[in-house]
Amino acid sequence: MSAHPDVEQREETDVVVDAARPWVTVVWNDPVNLMSYVSYVFQTYFGYDERTANTLMMQVHQEGRSAVSSGSREKMEVDVQAMHSFGLWATMQQEDA
Repeated sequence: MSAHPDVEQREETDVVVDAARPWVTVVWNDPVNLMSYVSYVFQTYFGYDERTANTLMMQVHQEGRSAVSSGSREKMEVDVQAMHSFGLWATMQQEDA
């Protein structure tokens, strides 16, 4: 029994977001944008070399999605908005543990 009967005992069951896990920007496949354009966006916005940009673009094309950047939640929000401004479908999520 609690020393203070008026203080309610409760269990913590809320899911805690792990601040140590980085966030990622995920670009999703779409039927609109050319593969060459997607690669171009990855090169110009993220600064990837052509080979890396093409590898990420092919992952989007073949697997339906690719994590193209990682970092703080705030930075990923900026990257997602940038992808939207280029006409790409992008979301953000916490990196898998």
